[in-house]
Amino acid sequence: MSITPRPSLIFVFALVSASLAAIGCGSSSPTAPSGLTVSGVALSANSVAAGTTVQGTVRLSAVAAAATTIALTSSNPAVATVPASATVAGGVSAVVVTVTGVAAGTATITASLNGATEQSPSLTVTAGVTLSSIVLTPDAIVGGNRVSGTVTLSAAAPADGAVVVLSTTDPASVTANVVVAAGATTATFGVDTRRVDATVSISVTGAYAGASRSAALSVRPPVVPTASFGVSGETESETCALTNGGSTLDCTFNGSTSSAPGTITAWDWSYTIAKTFTQTTSGPVLTMPAVDCSFVPPPPLPAGISSFTMTVRLTIHDSLGNVSAEAINSGVRVFATGVCGY
Repeated sequence: MSITPRPSLIFVFALVSASLAAIGCGSSSPTAPSGLTVSGVALSANSVAAGTTVQGTVRLSAVAAAATTIALTSSNPAVATVPASATVAGGVSAVVVTVTGVAAGTATITASLNGATEQSPSLTVTAGVTLSSIVLTPDAIVGGNRVSGTVTLSAAAPADGAVVVLSTTDPASVTANVVVAAGATTATFGVDTRRVDATVSISVTGAYAGASRSAALSVRPPVVPTASFGVSGETESETCALTNGGSTLDCTFNGSTSSAPGTITAWDWSYTIAKTFTQTTSGPVLTMPAVDCSFVPPPPLPAGISSFTMTVRLTIHDSLGNVSAEAINSGVRVFATGVCGY
């Protein structure tokens, strides 16, 4: 058996449904009360550096009775950005928004509500402080030693300083960052290295305010100091003559081909025939080495012999405390004609 609804019940049901729809049952989104508009947009500063922020204040024409959403736009987002919207809480008439400087230029901020708009004064964004360079001293070092680094900013660091993030790779290590003090443009840091078996080329990198700079570093294996020399006479190499009554050798010892990790500070010479004489020089050349007649055996020369054979030795010292092995030349001829009884 079917029941047909009475027309009066259908009318009541439709009336209730229409009423619920009219009052927006279940809706909680902020709305813009009719007649409420934006009355102004102010900025806390007219200039800001790229990478920093300035506050903006958006004011309504009256106190908002409920949460009210305002649309925001920047005339030049490449220069300055702002959130897409801001909400004024019920019971107040203004809201603070953050404007971020992006790059040098000018821009204005526009707020819109109920079809009405207001614009801020022009905001000038200046170029921000960035990292301009990173330098290492020295840029090549024997592993196990420390390098000094310097970061330089494009301008003075801001009031809270500038934190430059540092990085590198093995065989070097560096602190995570270095702080350039407020008002300063440079700061120094250290780079530690470990010993290596072969030369390794790496980079030390600094980053700040979107700018990254790098410096090359060569880490080398230890260098062994090496003594090396030649002997030259008045007319021939590897030849000396007793002169000045037997008190000098008329020849030159030259150790300028020696090498060392540090600066060579001393050349230790020794030269021997019958007796050993020694001299230390602060430069690589020893001219007219000092001797006396005891340097050679007593006369006469053995039959068929016209000269003596001298052995010359050299050891070098450098500024890092390194000492070389001896370099030896055992084939230098010494003539003693007319001196020391010959």
